[in-house]
Amino acid sequence: MTSFSDIFKSSFLENVTSVSMVDMVIALLLAFGVGMFIFFVYKKTYSGVMYSSSFGGTLVALTMITSMVILAVTSNVVLSLGMVGALSIVRFRTAIKEPLDIAFLFWAIAAGIVLSAGMIPLAVFGSVVIGLVMLLFMNRKSKDNPFIAVISCRDYEAEKRAAEYLNKHVKKADIKSKTAQEGNIELNYEIRLLSDDTDFITELSQLEGVNSAVLVSYNGDYMG
Repeated sequence: MTSFSDIFKSSFLENVTSVSMVDMVIALLLAFGVGMFIFFVYKKTYSGVMYSSSFGGTLVALTMITSMVILAVTSNVVLSLGMVGALSIVRFRTAIKEPLDIAFLFWAIAAGIVLSAGMIPLAVFGSVVIGLVMLLFMNRKSKDNPFIAVISCRDYEAEKRAAEYLNKHVKKADIKSKTAQEGNIELNYEIRLLSDDTDFITELSQLEGVNSAVLVSYNGDYMG
């Protein structure tokens, strides 16, 4: 028969002191710092259309949550086996819109695991190196980046004038689509700029027969 004293001798209560308070505080503080650094790099290198601040906050939380889980797992072998079974039923339904977001998610998880394993120099130095690589290669902008010019013309003569003007002021202009209706012709050009100056699109819109001209920056992965 289980006595009152046996309850306080249970393995559950013994696990309360399996991880020291100092280890918890250090691991979570370091995870927060590394997570904020990952968030900073994500914010600086983001090149999508609509920035999501909630995803950046998720990176910080994910680093800390991973650290907490791994810290518990490393302190108890039985718990580690149960954790594997529990996490195997987790399913994420949110679609990842940017392929680079996957790299940031794995970075946050890996940083949390390495920190909780006690390899603090590896986690900090590795995160700094990864961040510098991301900032160096992913944040580079060039005038060769593609743009889309949407031009609305009144008639065929205006279309010819717009095409001639466009070819003179850009490095490359490839027509992607053309829509012709009575009294209106809409043209979509993929262009490469000669420089960062975009004043030519204003002058193009003022040509005779040109109703409007719009210049849109886009990622070449999304439009063919």
